[in-house]
Amino acid sequence: MKQVLEFEKPVLKLRDEIDELKRKQASKPSPAIAIEISKLEARLIELQKDINSNLNPWQRVQIARHTQRPFMLDYVKLICSEFVELHGDRHIGDDNAMPAGFAMWGDKRVLVVGHQKGRDTKENLLRNFGSAHPEGYRKAMRLMRLADKFQIPIVTLIDTPGAFPGIGAEERNIAEAIAYNLREMMLLKTPIIAVVIGEGGSGGALGIGIADRVLLMENAYYSVISPEGCAAILWKHREHAPEAASALKLSAQDLKQLGIIDGIVPEPLGGAHHDHLEAATNLKQAVLDALAELESLPHDQLLDQRYQKFRKFGEFTEG
Repeated sequence: MKQVLEFEKPVLKLRDEIDELKRKQASKPSPAIAIEISKLEARLIELQKDINSNLNPWQRVQIARHTQRPFMLDYVKLICSEFVELHGDRHIGDDNAMPAGFAMWGDKRVLVVGHQKGRDTKENLLRNFGSAHPEGYRKAMRLMRLADKFQIPIVTLIDTPGAFPGIGAEERNIAEAIAYNLREMMLLKTPIIAVVIGEGGSGGALGIGIADRVLLMENAYYSVISPEGCAAILWKHREHAPEAASALKLSAQDLKQLGIIDGIVPEPLGGAHHDHLEAATNLKQAVLDALAELESLPHDQLLDQRYQKFRKFGEFTEG
């Protein structure tokens, strides 16, 4: 069943009206019906633009979590050729929540690493709802080192509510696995592009998020905690999640203004779930543009810029 968000219902209603008129037109063509269809289609575009330009942070969080939104492997399928997935961390095992492999991104050979969610119960259980175990982060680092050895750029596609908080993950030291990645990614001598394509939750996102360029899809979010988690702490109830979303400044637009991210990847009108191909085309070009900027930089300059980028976070002035 298709997921429909509350603020999308007027659009869906108008679309249904257009579809009904098109069915009538197909069975019994009429100039009057054709004119009415054109008017409604124009109104539909205006309505979508109006809704899209007035989205609040909580509504963008809802779009970021949309089940029809393209996931990591959807983008790989639409953008990449010659994708060869590699498995295992060489310590414990593999992690289906964190696929990774080498591929051609346009005319560039890259390593693609990311979080993968599922669209139904069976797939979500396989992918652990996009929450990676320690094995996922250790696998990611193993392959990043391989990419670094052969000077292959790294592209990470982030989409997770957070790293898996279960007992098994704690026993296998999830915190150490993420912390290790933070340190080691800072030292890799190959260009790294990180893109938050949906949810960018806490350390689970940051574990593959140390990069020379950090981009967000237009309706993605990037935050130290989920709006529900923040609301539970500050207001003692999850119903205050919309207020928390605004307070957290987690949207791409706020993060760009604060200097936390380097760019915003535009999405199709209404969100990436409406047009996977257009979203993939925009993402592909954004990554290629970022790589073109970085590939000419000497290693020392690349590493220094990466360090300074993250070192300046948290600076503030008092009014």
